[in-house]
Amino acid sequence: MATLLRFYKFSLVFTVTCIALGAWYGWASTGTVGGMAAMLWIIVVLSILEVSLSFDNAVVNATVLRDMDPVWQQRFLLWGIAIAVFGTRIFFPLAIVAIAAGLGPLETIDLSLNNPVEYERIVSGAHIGIAGFGGAFLAMVGLKFFFDADKEVHWIAAIEKHLVRVSVLPAMEIALLLVVLWGISSMLPAEDALTFLTAGLLGLVTYIAVDALGTWLRLREEAKKAAGLVVRSGLGGFLYLEVLDASFSFDGVIGAFALSNNMIVIALGLSIGAMFVRSMTIHLVEQGTLAQYRFLEHGAFWAIIVLGSIMLLSARFHIPETITGLIGAVLIGISLWWSIRHRKHAEREAAAVPGLGAD
Repeated sequence: MATLLRFYKFSLVFTVTCIALGAWYGWASTGTVGGMAAMLWIIVVLSILEVSLSFDNAVVNATVLRDMDPVWQQRFLLWGIAIAVFGTRIFFPLAIVAIAAGLGPLETIDLSLNNPVEYERIVSGAHIGIAGFGGAFLAMVGLKFFFDADKEVHWIAAIEKHLVRVSVLPAMEIALLLVVLWGISSMLPAEDALTFLTAGLLGLVTYIAVDALGTWLRLREEAKKAAGLVVRSGLGGFLYLEVLDASFSFDGVIGAFALSNNMIVIALGLSIGAMFVRSMTIHLVEQGTLAQYRFLEHGAFWAIIVLGSIMLLSARFHIPETITGLIGAVLIGISLWWSIRHRKHAEREAAAVPGLGAD
C-alpha cells in the first residue's frame, strides 16, 4: 500500500484539488447544491472515462520511456504532463474553435465560457478530421509493433506470427492503413471523405516523420557512443510520446461533450485522468512491470489498434467511449492474466528440472 501511495500520491492530491475547484465553480455558477453536485458527478465520470481509455497509453509510454536517458525521462514526466493536461485537454479544443470560426484566443475563451452550445457545435463539427488524424496515427503505432520481422515473443500467436512473416515485405502496414482509410472514406459524403482522407494522410505522415526523427537521433547517438562520447539525448522519444499522448486524448476530448459542453468541467475531469496516466507510467517503469509480465505490451498494442480502428470508424458510426475504454481494459486485463499464467507455468517447469535430474 505504501508503495502504491508513493506512485499515486501526487495524482490523488491533484484529484482532490480539481474536485475542490469543481465544487467552487459549480456553486459559483449555479448557486445551488444540486447544480454543484451535478457538475462534480460529471467531473468524476469524465476522470474515470479518461483513466479507462488510458491504460494502454500508460503501458506504451512505459515501453518507450524505459529505454530513454534518465534526464529525458524526467523531462517527459515533468514537461510532458503539462503539455498533456494544458495542451491537448484545454488548448487543443480552443485551437480547433479558433481556427474553425476564425476567432482570436480571447474571443474563443469567451465563447467557451459564455456560449458553450456553439463551442460544442464547432468542436464536434471537426470530429471527422480529428478521427482521421488520431485514428491513423494510433493505428500505425499498433501495426508497427506487430509488423516487425525481429519480433520473437507472440501472445495471439495465430495472428501475430503471420504478421511477422508478412512484415518482410516493405511498408505493408502503411498499405493496410491506406486501404482502411479509403474504405471508410467511401462511406462518407464527398466533402467529409476528402476531409477524412486528408487528415488520415497527415496522421500517417506525422507518424512517419516522428518515427524517422527518432531513428535518425538513435543512429546519431550510436555513432557517438562508438566514438566514446557521452550521449544524453532522448528528443526523438520525447516527441514521439507527446504526439502519441495527444492522439490518445482526441477521443476523450470529443467524447467528453456527450456529458458536458462546459470547458472548465471537461478540463478538470480529463486533467485528473491525464495525471493518473503519468502516475501509471512511472509505476510501470520503476517497478519493471513490463519485464515481469511477458504479454502486457502485446495487450496494450492490440488495444491501441482497436482504439485507432474505432476512432477511424467513428467518422461514419457513433461508438460510445465507454465501449472503447472497456475493450482496451479487457485486452490489457487478459494479457496480464495470460502473463501471470505463463510465468507460473515457467516457474513450475524450472522447479521440476532438479527433481527430474535426481531421478
